[in-house]
Amino acid sequence: MRWLTMLVALSLGAGALAAETFEGFDDPALDARYRALIHSLRCLQCQNQSIAESGADVAGDLRRQTRDRIAEGWSDEQITDYFVSRYGDFVTYRPPFKPSTWLLWAAPGLLLIGGGVVFARIVRARMQQPLDEDIV
Repeated sequence: MRWLTMLVALSLGAGALAAETFEGFDDPALDARYRALIHSLRCLQCQNQSIAESGADVAGDLRRQTRDRIAEGWSDEQITDYFVSRYGDFVTYRPPFKPSTWLLWAAPGLLLIGGGVVFARIVRARMQQPLDEDIV
């Protein structure tokens, strides 16, 4: 009975490992392209992982689609454009600079400027307060 339990546990573990791996290409150039592409596309379900890192079913589907498109001879730009047309600019880690994404690109700078303004106002307000003479 113990051997049967270990066999079942090992088979389940092997299935989980197989789900996390992804099949590449025999050709090193195509394999490098494939791996670069799947690391540059964001998982739609996880949102903070690439489709290469994600174990979600949707990421596995996107990996298969990417592999199929490369095998069909599509360029990297065509594959990226295909996913952007289906899922929007969010699917890429580097969305293009256009009117619909300008706030996304400008937000870090705006937050930094806003924080600097708040900091300057706090410092200026504290400099105008009188010092307590009673502190020994």
